[in-house]
This record gives sequence, C-alpha cells and structure tokens, in this order.
Amino acid sequence: MTDAARDARADALLDAVNGDRQRRLKIFLGAAPGVGKTWAMLSAAHELKKQGVDVVVGLVETHGRVETAALLEGLEVLPRRRVNYRDRDFEEFDLDAALARKPAVLLVDELAHTNLPGGRHERRWQDIAELLDAGIEVYTALNVQHLESLNDQVRRITGVTVRERVPDAFLDRARDIVLVDLPPRELIERLRQGKVYVPETAAAALDAFFSPTNLAALRELSVDTVAGHVESDLRGSMLARGAAMPVRRRVLAAIDGHTQSEYLVRVARRIAERRGAPWSVVFVDRGMRLDAARRERLESALRLARRLGGDTVVLRGHTIADELLTYADREGVGQIILGRTRERLFARMVGRSLTQQLLRRGAHLELTIIATPAERAASRRRLRLVPPGGLGRRGEYTYATLATLGALLLAFAGEHYLSVANLSLIFLTAVLVVAVRTRMAVAVYTAILCFVSYNFFFAPPVYSLEISSPDDVLAVCLFLLAALVCSRLATRLAQQVESLRAAHVQARALLLLGQRLAASTDAAGIRTVGAAALAQALPCEAALLARDVGSALQPMAAEPHDLHLQPQDLAAADWCERHATPAGRYTDTLNAAPCWLLPLGSEEQQLGVAALRFPPDAGEPDSDRRSLALAMVQDIGQALARARLAEELEGARVQGETERLRSALLSSVSHDLRSPLSSMIGAAGTLVDYEDRLPPAERRELLEAILGEGQRLDRYIQNLLDMTRLGHGTLKLNRDWVDAAEIVAAAVTRLRKLFPSVRVDTALPHDTVLLYVHPALIEQALFNILENAARFSPPDQPVTVTARVDGRRLLLEVGDRGPGIPEEERARIFDMFYSVSRGDRATQGTGLGLAICRGMIGAHGGSVEALPRDGGGTTIRITLSLPEAPASPA
Repeated sequence: MTDAARDARADALLDAVNGDRQRRLKIFLGAAPGVGKTWAMLSAAHELKKQGVDVVVGLVETHGRVETAALLEGLEVLPRRRVNYRDRDFEEFDLDAALARKPAVLLVDELAHTNLPGGRHERRWQDIAELLDAGIEVYTALNVQHLESLNDQVRRITGVTVRERVPDAFLDRARDIVLVDLPPRELIERLRQGKVYVPETAAAALDAFFSPTNLAALRELSVDTVAGHVESDLRGSMLARGAAMPVRRRVLAAIDGHTQSEYLVRVARRIAERRGAPWSVVFVDRGMRLDAARRERLESALRLARRLGGDTVVLRGHTIADELLTYADREGVGQIILGRTRERLFARMVGRSLTQQLLRRGAHLELTIIATPAERAASRRRLRLVPPGGLGRRGEYTYATLATLGALLLAFAGEHYLSVANLSLIFLTAVLVVAVRTRMAVAVYTAILCFVSYNFFFAPPVYSLEISSPDDVLAVCLFLLAALVCSRLATRLAQQVESLRAAHVQARALLLLGQRLAASTDAAGIRTVGAAALAQALPCEAALLARDVGSALQPMAAEPHDLHLQPQDLAAADWCERHATPAGRYTDTLNAAPCWLLPLGSEEQQLGVAALRFPPDAGEPDSDRRSLALAMVQDIGQALARARLAEELEGARVQGETERLRSALLSSVSHDLRSPLSSMIGAAGTLVDYEDRLPPAERRELLEAILGEGQRLDRYIQNLLDMTRLGHGTLKLNRDWVDAAEIVAAAVTRLRKLFPSVRVDTALPHDTVLLYVHPALIEQALFNILENAARFSPPDQPVTVTARVDGRRLLLEVGDRGPGIPEEERARIFDMFYSVSRGDRATQGTGLGLAICRGMIGAHGGSVEALPRDGGGTTIRITLSLPEAPASPA
C-alpha cells in the first residue's frame, strides 16, 4: 500500500468515527415543486413522534394544500417571527426561538429560501447550519434545481435562471438524502388539479417550467445527485475497511502534459456526460523535471478539466501503472482513458509498456486508448501518401504519374532479381493504388502509362516499343488487360465503399433522430430535438418555426439558440407552410431568402417550417444531403403530427370524462335531492288542500316537516358544493367539536329512512370520544359507506357499525355480509367511476360514493380502506386522528 493510500484510509476511518456525531441533517430532495417532499418530511416526523422523539416544526410551507396542512395536526409548531419589509408584514422562521427550544429534531422547509433583510443570515441554509452546529438534528426539503453546481444545466434545460441556490458543499453535512420522486405525468396531473399551485399559476407553469421534457431532465439530475451522495458514502465506508469500491462508475483520464492532454480532457468529459458518471483527470508525478512548455500544457489541461466540472488529482509515485490502479480501486473508477503512449521499442517488446501493464493487471477496468486528430491525420497521410483534402483533377493525374515513376524505380531496383513477367506485378500494384484513390479515367491513364513504361524499359529489346519474343508480347498484352480490369474493379469497389459510407451516415442520422423523437413527449421537445439533429447531421444552422398565439410564424427552436432569421426568411416560410412546398435558397420560389425552407406538414395539416441556413459560399447540397434533409424533416413532421393527435385525443378524453362526471354526479345525488323535495311537496299540498280542516297540531307537524326537509336539502346542496371545492383544493373545513357517537347516530338514522328493512347493529365506546372535524362531511362520508353496505347486505344479515379508539386514532368500521371485494380491487374501489360488479357496488351505481367519501376523510387528514371480513363480506374502515380535548372553561 502506498503512502497516499494509507493516508486516505486513515482519513476515511476518522470520518467514519466522527460522521454520525457531526452529520445531523436529513434532506428530502425532489425534481420539482409538488412531488411530495413536505408530505414525506411530515410523515417521517409523525413516525419519530410515535417513537417518543422530541419533534418540533420550525417552519413548514403548505402552499394552501389541505392534505399537507392536515399532517401538521398533532405536531408542535414554533411561532414565526414577524418582519415588516417595504410597508408589508411577513412571517419568517424564528431562528432564536428554535435555538431556545432546542428539540431533538426540527423541521425547516425550503432550504434554498432567501431571508428578508433584518435577519441574522441571508439564506435559510445558513440558519440551518447554525442549528446543526448547536447540536439540533434538522429535516429539510430541497428541489434539485437549487443546487449551485447544477445552475448552468438547469438553465440549459428549462431556460430559467434559478436565483436561490445552495452550495453543494452544504450537502456534505447531510447524513441522509431521501429522494422523493413522482413521474412527470402524475406531477403534471397534480398541477392541473390545483394541488401544486392555484389554477392561474398552474397554467403558466405548465406552459413554461413543467413540461414533460423539463421534468424528465430534472428527474434525472435528482437521481444523479442522490446516486453521487450514496457513492460518496459507500466510498468512505469501503476505504475505511480497506476494500475496493464494488460499484465502479467514475471515468478517469490519465494525462502526461504532452500535446494531446487537453484533447483527452474533452474526450473524458464527453464520455462521462453520456454515461451520466463523475469523472477525474490524473497526472502521475514521478519526480522527473518537466520543461516549461510541458508544464504549461499540463497546467492548462488541469484548468480545463476543473472548468468543465471534473476533479483534478496529482499522484506521486515511481510507477504510473501502480498509482493509476490504486487510485482506480480507491475511487471506484470503471474506465481509464489514455492517449497513445510514447514507449520505447524495448519496453513494448518485453510487455512493460503502460498500456500492456494496465491490460494485464486491470481486469476489472475498461481501458480506452485515444489517438488525437493530429496523430490520426498523420497516420492517414503516411498510409495513403495523399493529402487528406483531396487532389483535384490536375492533382489526380500528377498523383498517377508519380505512382508510375515510383513503380518504375522499384522495377529498376528489382530488375537483377526478378523476371520480366514478375516485374509487371510492380506496375500492376501501382495501377491498383491509383484506381482505389481516383476516378476510372485516371486509372486507365495509369494503366496505359505503366504498360508503355514496362514495354519500353523492360520487355526485350529494351528502350524500344518493339517486342521480339512472342511470350513477351503475350505477357505485355495480358498485363495491359489485367491492369484495365483491375483498375475498373478497384474503382467500382471504391465507389461502392463511398456509397455505403454515405448510406451509413444517413441511416445513423435518421436512427439517432428517431430515438430522440421517441423520447420527446411534447411539441416543444420534438422541435428542440429536431433542430439540434438537423444542425448536427447536415451540418448547418437550423430552426423550426411554428405559429405563435398571434398566428405569426416564429422560430420555436433553433441551433444555435441565438439564430436570427431575416424578414425574407419569414416571408418565404409563410409561403412554404401555406403551400406545403419548399421555398427559399436552392429553390425557384423566393430564392432571395438566405435559408432553405422545407414544410413540416401538408396544406391540410400545417405543422410549421424547417429553416436550414448554410454558409453563404456553400454550394447546393448534393443528392445525399438533400435526401437526408428531406427524410429528417419528414420524420420531424410526423412526430409533430403524432404529438398534436395525442394532444387532441387527450382533450377529447378529458371533455368526455367531464361530461361523464357531470351526468354521473347528477345521477348519484338525484335520490338525495328527490326525497326531501317529495316530502316538502306532499306536506305543502296537504296544507293547501286541507288547511281549514286540519287541527293546529297536524298543521304545525307538516310545517316542521317542510322546514326539516328544506334544511336537509340545503345540507345536501352545501355538501355538493363542498365536494366541488374539495376537487379544486379550496374546501374550507368548518371544524367543530362533536361526539363520534352523534355522527354515527345521525348517519344510521338517515340510512333507516332510506332502507327501512335493513337492520343496523352499532357498537360504540361507553366514554365520549370528541372529534374536531366538519360534522356534516364526516356524517356524509359515513352515510355513503352505510348505503353501499346496505345495498349488498343479505336481507337476513345486519349491517354493523363499530367505533373504537386505538391510541390517538378513532377507527370507524362498517361491515356487511355481501359477496365481498377481490383483493386486487380493494384499493381501486375508491377511484371515481370504478365499480365492482361482484363486490360492494350495484351495477346501476356511478362509482362516486366511495370516491367522495375518500375525499371528505382525506381532507381531514384521515384515511379509508377496504378489508376482508371473517366469514365473508367486506369491512370499510375510516381512520381519523384524535386531537387533544378542549380545555374546560374556567
């Protein structure tokens, strides 16, 4: 073990000893607002309170969410500090009150919050740092976009610059980071339901920040952040035990200060970004003196790595391979990137080169050897003996002449050792080399030139075009024929290879575009992906245009992002979309426009325009580039058409569901509205017809019946309005103290009026059980469950209602002896419109009764669940928290 490894293990042991004592922070991390961080934090607090831990809420922001506010019940909440700022009163977290109270665990929401002027600290994370230093364990919540190191990535993803940021170093104080995750579609649905923001704010958020593409990217960032924290903890634990990392993700680039160092840094950055892995750049200092130029290149490469977000490490040791492998085991490196090493020939022969050592000893590592562009170009020049930029027509014939001269010199050198027939193979090779690199005409020119040279200099009699021997005549003629045939075949093969290469490039570009389009779920994401793919594949500057709210055609995505289109481009784009015909540059229509404009849709379905701008001096695209551009634009248009169709189908589904909800809701409450109306109409009719003949007592009884049924009808309508507000998250609970037995009695009385033949058995506590609830809502929820049970209870079997206290909870259980509910469907019976024909729902039911019940109970912070009953049937259990009893008046 090296000295550095021993020091690192000692540090890890120290961290392991002091870690639990110093790290008292728990962070609930999410990808965006609304995923449930505060809910998870409060739920964890309730679990700690059940275990007897002293838990206090320092500050929790509910943002008007009823479910979150309900979780605050039963927890001690510190009063907030009042602050007057710009003639307005605000409430802030009271740091001094928290330090004076000094609980075991303190909940402080919104870690990235900026405090108002006048407090001790500018940021809330600084308040939390002081609480941690005071020995208080803190639970807090954070969105991933507020991390300092991710600010640039978040701006590129969402186009929003986040002002409130938390330094990444603060996360090192966290003992635990809990990832609170929610799929983008569910989060967007919560946003549309008003469970994250008020409707006006939610609509703006959906159009900007909360797009599926943005949420998916932020979700990946949050997962990577938690994975990095887990990896760091695992690395420290394994290092303290002296073991290697079992999970290897890190990418390592080893540089030596030569010219390829910066190139290796950039390659490592790209590889790590594609893998979503951390990366490091390492230089091994063996104690050798570096010249000034190499030292400057080394420092420049390390600065570049730090600027690109990588870690930089300088290792010291005698053997590069040993230091690299030790560091790889310690840090969990999975891939090492090297440049072409400059090894002596003897070292390569005996297997002691750096590459060979790493291959032999690093069986668990992925080794990548990178050649720089300069080295690759030099290698191609050495192999092809041709400039990489091409020759041109005059250059091709010059190249053919030089190749023939080279073959002639070789033939003169081998004349004393080879026969005349064998000398022809040298000239035949020259013909093949030229045919592979040039056109057919040049290859024929080379074949004739080699034929003349071979005949003149080597076929007897030499220095003459005459041939004396018949065998030599045959050999020379066969040589010419073979040269022409081989030149033809070689030229055709080169053309086929070039055609296959172009087809491969086009197929790969279309494949990558298809994969990226498939991952995009909305039109904005499709346009962004499409513009980037067009710019990369063609290459050119690309923009995708669509109609804005004012029906003007404007760029919706561009690569580069600051691409500016001229008025001629916009006018030509408008014509292009309306007629579904290409326009602009390279066409016969409005060709003064600098951009080549291609329609994304048809005249019947206008989806926008693709604008491609090539350099001013660039010629017209060849057939391959033109066909690639048209194919890519067609794929983008089809993806936009699918996105529009999906949006229209979703709109139609929502509209249909809304109509179904309206009809079902009216059907569901019709009997509750009809019963009191029938009683009121009957009583009023009796009074009208028999007013004078009725005794005063009967008249009063009829009037009281009208009044009672009218009040009952008013309660039904009020409950219906409350449920509407509940669906929008704006229901105001008019809580009051009420005995649980009174709620049960009222619900049972209502049930007996509706089902006189059904027997109801009740079992209630002897002592008074007080609830602090909205009585009408809890009664309506219990009545819905009783009605549901009565419809399916056999005539000879009673419906049972049991109320019992379990700790700080009240359990209300309604049981029946009906056919029961299958286990896989018990959780779904509380979904709106879901009916179980074999279970507790009548075939004519709408599926709203239990859904409304869950909403009413959930608004109080309670829960409803379906359980099997011994002997057959179903038990529906309502669970409500019991508050502290009100103090008696003095």
